[in-house]
Amino acid sequence: MPETDLLLLREAAEEAGKIALRYWQNAPKAWDKEDGAGPVSEADLAVNTMLEDVLRSARPDYGWLSEESVDDPARLDEEHCFIIDPIDGTRAFLAGDGGFAHALAVTKAGRVVAGVVHLPALGLTYSATAEGPALLNGVSITSGNHAELSGADVLTSKLSDNPSQWKHGVPNYKRSFRSSLAWRLCLVAEGRFDATISLRPAWEWDIAAASLIAQRANLAATDRQGKALRFNVPVPQSNGLVVANPALHAAFLNELAVWPG
Repeated sequence: MPETDLLLLREAAEEAGKIALRYWQNAPKAWDKEDGAGPVSEADLAVNTMLEDVLRSARPDYGWLSEESVDDPARLDEEHCFIIDPIDGTRAFLAGDGGFAHALAVTKAGRVVAGVVHLPALGLTYSATAEGPALLNGVSITSGNHAELSGADVLTSKLSDNPSQWKHGVPNYKRSFRSSLAWRLCLVAEGRFDATISLRPAWEWDIAAASLIAQRANLAATDRQGKALRFNVPVPQSNGLVVANPALHAAFLNELAVWPG
């Protein structure tokens, strides 16, 4: 079943890319969501509508959780659930930057079993199942082995430079950034960066698909306290995110300040 779900996700992601590229760099209508939840565009909604139609028609017994859909608690009663971010990195998308992604996952009993992260403007498709390798455009990928915080190239936001987030001050790492959180995880999975961390709560739709890809590329992926990620939960957020090879992951957990969650 994960393999057939992966094929379904891959085909849907490719169709999502076609829709998104029709709007990209073409001045799509956009507005800010309520409660400071960031921007959304007509492209996000068009992609979401297509994905919900295609995926739910194909798997009517699966639950549905998407950034751009009203949350239906009925998803909690289903063994399987789609977890979708129609466009991850909407700010990049609206700026005409190609670093936006479609992130599609299937979970079973709280675990991701199939995931696809597709960046149509860059021609990149990352994918994995729970039993298979992490793939980039069909080719197996694996992470790097940098083991120390000092000198690590870390994809994260400016919040990580706040000393209050650390037990002994901000480590001597290099901070880099990409708008799409899903892509950040995938870039670490292919060894282009050493780690990615999010010290804010992370929405399930941003991390579900990419967390599986990261894990299948030999990375540890947990919340900021080292707890296992669980998906399709009532409040669909994790208490931050730490993704790195096991040695570097342990180093992060040892230095991060403990925050409740």
